[in-house]
Amino acid sequence: MNAYICNPKFDSPKEIKITKVDTLSYKTLSANKESAQKEWLQVDASGLSLGRLASGVAKLARGKHKTSFTPHADCGDYIIVVNADKIELTGNKWNDKIYLRHTGYPGGQRSLTAKQLFDKDPIRLIEKAVKGMLPKNRLGAQILSNVYVYSGEEHPHVGQKPKTTDIKAYI
Repeated sequence: MNAYICNPKFDSPKEIKITKVDTLSYKTLSANKESAQKEWLQVDASGLSLGRLASGVAKLARGKHKTSFTPHADCGDYIIVVNADKIELTGNKWNDKIYLRHTGYPGGQRSLTAKQLFDKDPIRLIEKAVKGMLPKNRLGAQILSNVYVYSGEEHPHVGQKPKTTDIKAYI
């Protein structure tokens, strides 16, 4: 197919040919759980603020940093968070931040401050923060199962050879 530029102000003695472009090369591909390229990443939580760490971990676990991100599929990476016991909270959040839950019985509302929850289990503090930044549906629950949080440096996922990642690049 031959096409020519039709511009009345174009005074060139030569005609310019434009060839037809194959539009099939511009097809958008949607990732699914079979075609997702999942990696194992390790994040060190020591000295980081809880909210900033959680937003970076949620972004990596969801897969928003990848070009193949698909909102309806689990195409994120497996995230290992170490040193959960060295997390920081700014201001007076250790005492002011309250985590509520309910037993299901009348008058069964229970509350814990961030300090009380951290003293019980520092892992739950990070898991709750990451869970709050994920979708509130089955996909969010599936993505949260790809996040592993540990209190110390040691973790049982050495066989997966996780790459150490600086989370500050994703905050």
